[in-house]
Amino acid sequence: MGVNFILRYTGICVKNLEKSLDFYLNTLGMELVVRIKNPYTNGEFAHVKSRDSEHHIEINSYADKKYQLGDELDHIAFQVADLDEALLYLKSKGFEPVYEIIETEHSRWTYITDPDGIWIEIYQKKQ
Repeated sequence: MGVNFILRYTGICVKNLEKSLDFYLNTLGMELVVRIKNPYTNGEFAHVKSRDSEHHIEINSYADKKYQLGDELDHIAFQVADLDEALLYLKSKGFEPVYEIIETEHSRWTYITDPDGIWIEIYQKKQ
C-alpha cells in the first residue's frame, strides 16, 4: 500500500460544549489545544489532549443537531501526505468521499464512511 494513513484524532459530538470542556479539562486534566467557530456546521469545536499524548479529541458542538443515543462518536481522523493520492487509493477499494473537499489556509480534508457508516476524515496538512 503506497498511502500512509496516520491516526491523529477522534471527533466526538456533544450537547453542551462548555460542560464537556469542563469535564475534559478540569476533571481529566487535559489541555485545550484550540477552540474554533465552525461555519460549516453552524457550531464550534475544540481540540483537547492529554499532557503525555499527541492524540487529540475533537469535541464538536453543532447548533442545529438533534442528538440521539449513539451519536457521540462524530468521526475518526487520519492524516495523509497527499489527499488526492489517498482518495484515488480509497476509490480503488470502493470507498467514495461522502463530502466535498474542504480547504483552509492550513489543510484540505474530506470524509469517507467505513462499512458501518462511521465517518472517517482524511486530511492533508498544507506546507
